[in-house]
Amino acid sequence: MELYFIRHGQSQNNAYWNDPNYTESPDPALTNIGIEQARCLADFLGKAQLIADDSIWNVQNRHGFGLTHIYTSLMERAVHTAAPTARRLPQVPFAAWLEIHESGGIYGRDGEMKLLGLPGQSRSYFEQNFPELTLPVNLNGVGWWNRPLETEDEAHLRAESLWVELLSRHGDKDGQAEQRVALVSHGGFFVHLMCAIFDIPWRKASQGMKAWFVLNNCSISRLDIRGNEISVAYLNRTDHLPDHLITG
Repeated sequence: MELYFIRHGQSQNNAYWNDPNYTESPDPALTNIGIEQARCLADFLGKAQLIADDSIWNVQNRHGFGLTHIYTSLMERAVHTAAPTARRLPQVPFAAWLEIHESGGIYGRDGEMKLLGLPGQSRSYFEQNFPELTLPVNLNGVGWWNRPLETEDEAHLRAESLWVELLSRHGDKDGQAEQRVALVSHGGFFVHLMCAIFDIPWRKASQGMKAWFVLNNCSISRLDIRGNEISVAYLNRTDHLPDHLITG
């Protein structure tokens, strides 16, 4: 399996992170920059979908990506990032995967609702705006989240379970063509997932330091999982974006 982790485009929360007068949104939309980043991503992956020569070592995807599956978080910024690529590649299955949402889930950021779990968008919202997206059968009309704030410990357990499920669904199997899977997700969850994959403590480094994997908006990271080996091909690739669209 080749695993491609794509962080969402710039959200309103990303853009106004340092503005003391801004109150974070529980489920922020993309900014105009984020929308343009998603378009660039779709154009890049659309043009590079076909693997021109599968006999050549393609660790940097110079000869194409050949995606076989696209999954997205159901947070708005992720779905709006993933959809342009999915529409550019209509032959590639496009599905929601609830478990790749950002750490914490959907929760209030201010006033009486601060830190209280919120519903998130409903099935009808996704059906109206993303008809090409395959939704979970149990997603109903009252929103996909509807749970308390997720703790970091719970997020890490979720990442560990997601890793097991990824291998079950898409790990290499005899007689099966290689799976090339894109997850359109979030920066905080990526850190949890990397810790789960490489069996390292959450945010801990040597000498008492804290660790973090930095991802720019709409960046692509690639891991190769073959047999009993995991290889990091690249992290935080942004060469498909012009300089003015490189944001954090």
